[in-house]
Amino acid sequence: MAAAASHGRLATALGRGYGTVSDRWRIPRLPALRGRSLAPEVLRGNLARRSCYGSKIDRDSSFDEGERFVGWFREVWPYIRGHRGSTFVVVIAGEIVASPYLDDVLQDISLLHGLGIKFVLIPRANIKIDELLAERGKKGKYIGCYRVTDGDSLEAAMEAAGMIQVKLEAKLSPGPPILNLRRHGGINRWHEVGSFVASGNVVAAKRRGVVDGIDYGLTGEVKKIDVPRIRERLEKDSIVIVSNLGYSSTGEGLNCNTHEVATACALALEADKLICITDGQIVNEKGCPIRFISLQEEDFMIKNKSKQNEAANHVKVVGSENYIHPFNFESVESGKQAMATEAFSLGNYANAQNVVGVDKFSASWSIGQGFAIGGEERMSTPYFAELASAAFVCKRGVQRVHIVDGTCGGALLLDLFTRDGRGTMIAGNVYEGTRMARDMDLPGIKKVINPLEESGTLILRSEEQLRNELDSFVVVERDGSVIACAALFPFLEEKCGEVASFAVSAECRGQGQGDKLLGTISVH
Repeated sequence: MAAAASHGRLATALGRGYGTVSDRWRIPRLPALRGRSLAPEVLRGNLARRSCYGSKIDRDSSFDEGERFVGWFREVWPYIRGHRGSTFVVVIAGEIVASPYLDDVLQDISLLHGLGIKFVLIPRANIKIDELLAERGKKGKYIGCYRVTDGDSLEAAMEAAGMIQVKLEAKLSPGPPILNLRRHGGINRWHEVGSFVASGNVVAAKRRGVVDGIDYGLTGEVKKIDVPRIRERLEKDSIVIVSNLGYSSTGEGLNCNTHEVATACALALEADKLICITDGQIVNEKGCPIRFISLQEEDFMIKNKSKQNEAANHVKVVGSENYIHPFNFESVESGKQAMATEAFSLGNYANAQNVVGVDKFSASWSIGQGFAIGGEERMSTPYFAELASAAFVCKRGVQRVHIVDGTCGGALLLDLFTRDGRGTMIAGNVYEGTRMARDMDLPGIKKVINPLEESGTLILRSEEQLRNELDSFVVVERDGSVIACAALFPFLEEKCGEVASFAVSAECRGQGQGDKLLGTISVH
């Protein structure tokens, strides 16, 4: 059995005269672990009575650090196992690329790569391009939502892509600290470069040309993604970096929009996730982070934003205007989410015109108007490009999109290895929903209402009573877990009803789950 201790704990042990580290830093063996098994409660008791130096500890007053680590590790193991072998396409915002936060983001990506996740990184170069142009007395020009790329802008784009490429390679090169590995022996293999990085001319593009009388110059549109070459490098355990530069059949370098490159890669590679690392969170009007957005809700957000902003109008992702409003409120930011109507057609995207289109078998693209939001327009419509990209790829096979705040340390890890995450997730499959309760929900309902019963807020209900009343319960399920519940007992003659056992789990409060429950109950 191995145990870990902080430097402070070690110093305290030596200061009390426990002897040398080698004498006192040994964990006594538990005889019960050799050759026979113990009941779980007996085993936990033995472990609880021994500290890392073998002294007795008070389990009620201090929670052993090692035991906490073991509990955490067991909790995240299903996620580690589930993500292994997956392909994630990651868009890194230009604001993060140009900031010190990039170090932590890449460190976490390197860690995840070591756990068997395949990464395609697509860094935005917009901040660096504008910076280089400013140094030369120039200013980036945008028409609608696209950058107009002249010779100076293309030169800056190429220079920025090269600088960012080298920057990412350098920051992904360090391996794990050797001091943390000495006790495991055979550390020579750890002296190699951390993560291997590959790149290349994998994006085929064409000139955007003249659109509505405007010549976009050397601005490109993604035409094809070289899927076999990317997959070959991923299978050789490399992290693939794809820049926003595309190359035409005539040998031209073209400045493409990063989000168009990312959506093209995600769909052509049939990625498991598209992850957008941004410089902030998506919040509602109260300033509370939005942890989950359904496709119906996101459709409304895109429609709403596109009517407010000229640049957003260029992003035609939803398609037909004939869709049913999925909410019973005026503003999506209010967080008052109602039961989405089944009449909403998930096929709207299939019929959309003037959008990025993909044939995932040939990886051949035909692009009209895409997800480019730049310059001052992006500031007035924050994260619109990320939301539009998320909606688009979710409708075409990418199961999950995560929009993660790169300025929050460890946010990517928390978003991938905890149920509720730390970013905003858009799911192409069922992740969170409201439904009638089933027999299998009984333990989850009991877990949600139990704290409120103990505090006297709710009337105590026995398990037998809950089982008998289960048909009256509505639950909100997130990733297989019940996070909220309520029961409705109608009085038909009086044309009214009683709402009972209304509860939301503590960690999910303030996210509109109560409003969602009330909306569902009112329908019934």
